[in-house]
Amino acid sequence: MEESEGVIATERYGSQESWKYLLKEGKVMRRKDAVNGGLAANSVSGVFKSVFLPQGYPESVSEDYLQYQLWDTVQAFSSSLSGTLATQASLRGVGVGNQEATVAAATITWLLRDGTGMLGRILFAWLKGSKLDSEAKKWRLFADILNDVAMFIEIAAPHFPPFFTIIVCIAGIFKSIVGVAGGATRAALTVHQARRNNMADISAKDGSQETLVNLAGLLVSLALIPLVTDNPLLTFILFYLFTVLHLFANYRAVRSVVMETLNEARLSIVLHQYLLHGQVLSPAEANQREPVFLSFRRTVPIKLGVRLGDLIHEPGDLQLALKNNSKPYLIGIKNGAVCVCLGSDASVDDEIKAVCQALCVSAVLHNESPLPAVLQQLSNTKDPWALISQSHKMIDEIFQTFLKELDRAKWQTDRTLLDWNEWRVEWTKKRS
Repeated sequence: MEESEGVIATERYGSQESWKYLLKEGKVMRRKDAVNGGLAANSVSGVFKSVFLPQGYPESVSEDYLQYQLWDTVQAFSSSLSGTLATQASLRGVGVGNQEATVAAATITWLLRDGTGMLGRILFAWLKGSKLDSEAKKWRLFADILNDVAMFIEIAAPHFPPFFTIIVCIAGIFKSIVGVAGGATRAALTVHQARRNNMADISAKDGSQETLVNLAGLLVSLALIPLVTDNPLLTFILFYLFTVLHLFANYRAVRSVVMETLNEARLSIVLHQYLLHGQVLSPAEANQREPVFLSFRRTVPIKLGVRLGDLIHEPGDLQLALKNNSKPYLIGIKNGAVCVCLGSDASVDDEIKAVCQALCVSAVLHNESPLPAVLQQLSNTKDPWALISQSHKMIDEIFQTFLKELDRAKWQTDRTLLDWNEWRVEWTKKRS
């Protein structure tokens, strides 16, 4: 009781520990709160957290941070061991240990591999750079799968001496793509994880975690190298085991990510569920249903932010696009795709509305099953422009309620990850 009366202040460090300042016998004393306090800052656990976890953890990061980082650690460890096997095979292929091999030949092979990899890096960033934000999970998993393919090629290369240079150049291109896709998608995930504008801290601590894992992998590799030297069968068996672990850990890692921002895949899942059952899925539920593998199945593609010329071919097409449409965007069906022209004054809500309407039109054209009742009415319309006109009426009826439900389900609607191109259009007549 006396101690409680002598408390003049309390403080805490995040959610980890709490302290009291006591006034006792004319002196100020600092004492750890035994009730609310966590581990002391100088404990082993406290030091480990301060070194490898972002400041303010867990409040400063997203709720899925720990689960993702644990699986990411497992995949990095297995990838490090596979990389050791691939490096050993590459060195043997360029002639390390072979008295007949020349330094010049090995150097040329290495330069060709690095050169083709640099070209591949530039080309991939040009072709797919804008897709890495909107589909970070898919490209993250794709990068790790391609990395395993590249390492398998490197391990197999020494067994085909006449084609060794060509094979390692192909592997170099694959690894350059891995570098671009893996680095860019990790940055996108860091943006998601940062809850206090602490992206630099999270990125730095992720680097520390990866360095620790690579160090552990290095120590294990020192024991592996004598076992696999001149033993191709054991090399392939170990590589197979490490690859299975690597791919499984990567799948679980991307599956654990719960993004609250809407991309086309998540918006499609949420909208379809809403039209079928009148219920908006939470971010956790929608992320569990989101596909994480790149899909090659045939669908009706949606092109966002296209030029007006991609949509309007005939003099009367603009008037047809404006029928029942007072929105700052135009939608049409051209060459088997749903195309959307965005006005220069369109807001984020308008962007979400445009994609929702495009998804509905695409579902009708693709004849998805089950097709919600509201879309079954549209499926009876055969003329493309008539379908677009009817879809304008439909989206006007449902969108405001749908948007409110998105906010209630804690989706972020002030920004999106929808893959818009940069074309913005201003047309003479926006209303009909």
